[in-house]
Amino acid sequence: MTTTKRETMSSPTAPALAEGQDNPKEYNPKADSRSAKRLRAVVFNVVALALVGVVLYPAVWMVASSLKPNSEIIGNPALWSENFSLDNFVTAMDGIGGVSTAQFFTNSIILAVGAVIGTVLSASVSAYAFARINFPGRNLFFGMMIATLLLPFHVVIIPQYIIFQQLGLVNTYVPLLIGKFLAADAFFVFLMVQFMRNLPRDLDEAARIDGAGHFRIFGSIMLPLMKPALISSSIFAFIWSWNDFLGPLLYLNSPEMYPLPLALRLFVDQTQSSDYGAMIAMSVLALLPVLLFFLIFQRYIVEGVSTQGLKG
Repeated sequence: MTTTKRETMSSPTAPALAEGQDNPKEYNPKADSRSAKRLRAVVFNVVALALVGVVLYPAVWMVASSLKPNSEIIGNPALWSENFSLDNFVTAMDGIGGVSTAQFFTNSIILAVGAVIGTVLSASVSAYAFARINFPGRNLFFGMMIATLLLPFHVVIIPQYIIFQQLGLVNTYVPLLIGKFLAADAFFVFLMVQFMRNLPRDLDEAARIDGAGHFRIFGSIMLPLMKPALISSSIFAFIWSWNDFLGPLLYLNSPEMYPLPLALRLFVDQTQSSDYGAMIAMSVLALLPVLLFFLIFQRYIVEGVSTQGLKG
């Protein structure tokens, strides 16, 4: 008994338990907090992956359907098919209506590249005027330009069509491109104005001291610093023009002038059998340039829009 009592008194854990210190087996709030954080992270990732799957499912279905025969596109909604083939892509590349698919791609490239060039040139010049030049009525004109963003496109369809028809410009690319070269897209002007307002005016003053005018300041100072905004505008202008369907539908009558969105309609015939497989295959081909263009310049969207481009 004496030996046991002495061992108990000399044990290092006895004083700790007697004094009420922490026991390793007791509840640890820090460990529980870490476990809760890990659980929340797992739940967040699972929900995010589920949402990504829902968003990407139409694109996956489109790619899978482009490899199916026509009989299974409507009757078999499943992604997997035992009859995968590239026949739809061969048919799509042959063209339709006597026009090759290469011609459709060329027409879309002409419209998209023209839209990018016109938007970048006109919007940057207009933005410089609003952001750096003090002229009478500047705020009024800028407010009127912003107000055009609230005007639906469908309101001006008929007046614009009548004007271009009287000028003999229907069935040409002029009605689709002239607005790009006249800074008619107020969104891009607003984007560049907001970006340019965040650039220090000391640069302009230093250039004026050296004898530079507005053209020199704009070309040598503003344009290099506006690279994120210019590339962001180019991305949006390219994608919007490439996917435009209503504009070409209104102003173009000849199939040899159709861009890809309008050419896709030729594969659907209400009176005869429709070639949905070739249409979906051409849709996949039409998506590739936009996807490639976006992947190359996607980092400039963040730089030009979310950080500096829209900062008041």
